[in-house]
Amino acid sequence: MYYLAIFLLALLHNEQLDTVLLRGLEVVASIKYEDEDDGAYSSTTVGRAALENRHIASVKELTSIVPNFYQPDYGSRMTSSIYVRGFGSRIDQPVVGLSIDEVPVLNKNNYDFDLFDISKVQIIRGAQSTLCGRNTVGGKIDVYTLSPLLFQGKRLSVEYGNKNSLRVKASHYASRSRKFGWSANVYYSHSDGYFMNKELGEACDGGDNAAMRFRVQYLPSSNLSIDNSFSLSLSDEGGWAYRLFDRESGIVMPIAYNDPCSYRRFNVSDGLVIKLYFDKFTLSSTTGYQYMNDRMRIDNDFRPLEYFLLGQYQKEHSFSQEFVAKSLGDTGFSWLMGVYSFYKDLKMDAPVLFKREGIDNLILGNMNSMLQGSGYFFEFRDSSFPIEDKFDIPTYGAALYGELGYKIGSFNLKGGLRIDFEQSSMDYNSYATINYKSKKEYSEYRRINSSFVGTSTNRAFELLPRLSVTYDDEWGNIYATISKGFKAGGFNTQLFSDILRDKLAKELWSDFQGTPSDWKGDASVTEYEPEVSWNYELGSHLYPLVDKSLRLSLSLFYIDCRNQQITVFPKGKTGRMMSNAGRSHSYGAEFAFNYTQGRVVLDASYGYSNATFDEYVSGDNNYKGNYLPLAPRETASVNVAYSIPVSQNFAKSLILNVGWNGVGRIYWNEDNTLSQPFYGIWSASLSWEKGHFGVSLWGKNILDKEYKAFYFNSIENHFFAYGKPVQYGVSLHLNL
Repeated sequence: MYYLAIFLLALLHNEQLDTVLLRGLEVVASIKYEDEDDGAYSSTTVGRAALENRHIASVKELTSIVPNFYQPDYGSRMTSSIYVRGFGSRIDQPVVGLSIDEVPVLNKNNYDFDLFDISKVQIIRGAQSTLCGRNTVGGKIDVYTLSPLLFQGKRLSVEYGNKNSLRVKASHYASRSRKFGWSANVYYSHSDGYFMNKELGEACDGGDNAAMRFRVQYLPSSNLSIDNSFSLSLSDEGGWAYRLFDRESGIVMPIAYNDPCSYRRFNVSDGLVIKLYFDKFTLSSTTGYQYMNDRMRIDNDFRPLEYFLLGQYQKEHSFSQEFVAKSLGDTGFSWLMGVYSFYKDLKMDAPVLFKREGIDNLILGNMNSMLQGSGYFFEFRDSSFPIEDKFDIPTYGAALYGELGYKIGSFNLKGGLRIDFEQSSMDYNSYATINYKSKKEYSEYRRINSSFVGTSTNRAFELLPRLSVTYDDEWGNIYATISKGFKAGGFNTQLFSDILRDKLAKELWSDFQGTPSDWKGDASVTEYEPEVSWNYELGSHLYPLVDKSLRLSLSLFYIDCRNQQITVFPKGKTGRMMSNAGRSHSYGAEFAFNYTQGRVVLDASYGYSNATFDEYVSGDNNYKGNYLPLAPRETASVNVAYSIPVSQNFAKSLILNVGWNGVGRIYWNEDNTLSQPFYGIWSASLSWEKGHFGVSLWGKNILDKEYKAFYFNSIENHFFAYGKPVQYGVSLHLNL
């Protein structure tokens, strides 16, 4: 419907080209933020040339390039764990928000996607909750696709690499005039996988991905811009290359589990951004809709045993609407006002199939040990039985926010406040049926039908202030900020199978004894609270050279976090859960610079964060003073791009890129007994272009560095996931 309206407007409106102002092209930038060199925040922007020359295929590959930003590559595309400045989240709510062409992505499961025809990626670090709301406690990722008003033509690309990896991209960009443009993009990728499952004799992490995008931009007049982007994507892949770790010997075993794991995700997204430009202010409307349908199936014991299988089937519709008004002009006084609302409706089925060894060890083992010598023992009729978990989780929220600024000479003072409310409710229905008998002589089995049904509600009301002062000069700026961050609470849906398993065991024992069950569990244990933090930052963006060929960014930060959300694997439970630590803090520094001199472009960054628990007691363990798990203490990156001088008869350009990214130390558990030392991986590419044609040879982790990317424990077993080994290939592209 959007496209029909836009096309009709384009056909009917016939204004002369020279009356369309360039400010209409601001549809490719966020209305909320100034240029990153002028803003009171830490930010890293990677443009199209750097993304394509360095073959950065996903946001995960910006790890370390962005200081104190870490998104490990493990599990599957469903796993979008992000850590910034020591804080992060493995499951559920993320610590950073994501927007694509200004439209927010509301489900973390959709954060991992392939980058193609991207104009730039900007990652802002530090709490952005005042302007951006929920789940931006650690920052914001803004992805901008290539605009058909800024580029016209056709782009074709084919890439082939080891492990039979293949990427194919085709795009068409057309502009009827400077006022109207449209683009269509298609993308496909395949990989046989990098990790072998010894038990099944096949790679476990191969898969296929496909996507298409259609975008229309229209500038009907000098004070109006309309931008609509529609996309579809499909991922179908394996994953979960987890290896059993023997803590006694220190040996990490090969991948070996007997049931295949898979993840499939289908997405539909549409975003409409309309901007009106008046003499003294700009008004923006952003409307977003997303649909996600995904399916996860995993062998949840990750061993060649008949324990249990986990499934998760989700369907989610989400809507968002935001209106923002921002002042124009340089009068000394500035303002910004916004209204935001969203609604998500998530329906989830999460069945757990307990198999023979899981039944014997997790359910019947302890019960039969209590009956030893009595002549009785429990046995089930079936070698497997399912626990069905069904959830309906609607979430909605609304916010009103504003920011006022005032310039006094070279100083710019700003203060903002967001009033944020959201509510999430969960209707749950867990049920299972078992058939058992307690003596071999009994010919008939007794049936127990068990269920756990109810509703739980989670509400949050937050005031999210932000204050900043900036000193501007010709050489750059110095800024200081104080802000409050907010990350929503939620529900631990994976615990419901454990709850019903415990309830079944109680009812089984009561039925055997002929007494009523005294089980009194409820769903309160599945809830976790919002996470909030106070963030303090002192930073600077500098241009120390007259020609501005050198750009420096520096920042110092301190974060005081309350009710920090951390992922734990409770003893005796089969799943993971989100829990709230009492209090924690992180302090550190960031440094980044870009230097261009002749044919050389040098980029470097370094991030340090010291994140520890202040208050966290779990069971008999007190983790006060220990480092937060899963986030690195340091990140570092260096990349050199050199334009090799060659004859124009040979090439239009010949560019050599060499990069090194380092991460570490990463503590894997709260007691800090396991860790991954600091490690670095090398990458390189050589890109040749002549006319419309180009070829690139590239490699990632070219020295085949072995390193651990993730650790967890489940049912007293410990597992590691490793990072991808060496990857290399050749890319061919054609721009017409």
